[in-house]
Amino acid sequence: MGALRLGDDVDDYCIKCKRITNHSVLALVDGEPVKVRCRTCYNEGPYRRCVVPPTKRELQKAALLEQMLKEAPAAPPEPAKKAAARRKKS
Repeated sequence: MGALRLGDDVDDYCIKCKRITNHSVLALVDGEPVKVRCRTCYNEGPYRRCVVPPTKRELQKAALLEQMLKEAPAAPPEPAKKAAARRKKS
C-alpha cells in the first residue's frame, strides 16, 4: 500500500454510526491520518485506528475495581502459616 494522501479512504470506527465504516482522510501528520470524516454520516473526528472506545459502563467498572483494590487491606500472612502447620501435623 502506498502513502496516504488527503481524501483517501481508510476504515475507522465512527462514534455516531457505532461501527467501522469508510472514512476520508482530512489531515495527515508524518504520513499518518490524524483527522477523518465518516463517509456514511459525515461526522468528523480523530483517527482511532479501528479501536472501539470503552463504554461509560466499562470505564465505571474499571474505576470501581481500581478503587476497591486501593482500599483493600493487605492480607495477613497468618492463614498461610496455619495451613502449612496443619499439613505438617498430618
